[in-house]
Amino acid sequence: MNTLKPRRLGHMVLMVRDIQKSVKFYTEVLGLKVSDWISDQMVFLRAGTDHHDLALSQLPKDSPDLDDLPRYSRPGLEHFSYLIDSVEEMERSVTVLQEHGVEIVRGIGRHGPGDNFFLVFKDPDGNNVELYCDMTQIDENSQHTPVVWERNIESFDQYRFERFVVPPPAHVVATKSGQK
Repeated sequence: MNTLKPRRLGHMVLMVRDIQKSVKFYTEVLGLKVSDWISDQMVFLRAGTDHHDLALSQLPKDSPDLDDLPRYSRPGLEHFSYLIDSVEEMERSVTVLQEHGVEIVRGIGRHGPGDNFFLVFKDPDGNNVELYCDMTQIDENSQHTPVVWERNIESFDQYRFERFVVPPPAHVVATKSGQK
């Protein structure tokens, strides 16, 4: 059987209790820089040139209606990621995951913040693992100004699920159709 071909560990997304307090910690104590926000619910931070190597996501006040397992009712890891070479490699990865009977959770898509392609799947313990490629690079000479994206389908997937190989998460579809 084929295997995936990651180049390196990429970024992580953490669920946090108080996003403002966490941003203050990661910028003022750890020295990370803010790249972009999605509303006041998610922030993308960087230590290097990748658009983000850490993202923080605000825990929902009431999370019972979310269907994206695991249910995020506590702080912790939402997903970690591995960089791959290209979109073509990501498409090949879908076949490899399917051959191995691995559950694909979301993707192939392209996020708004970071402009990166993504494919998320489950490991044997139910952790979300993401493959990504083509992330925006921000070097020290860049004139990058953080942008606040609306919390909508384009910030989640610029292709509006057209390239998804599985049905999109129901809570995102509800947002797309204006139900949430």
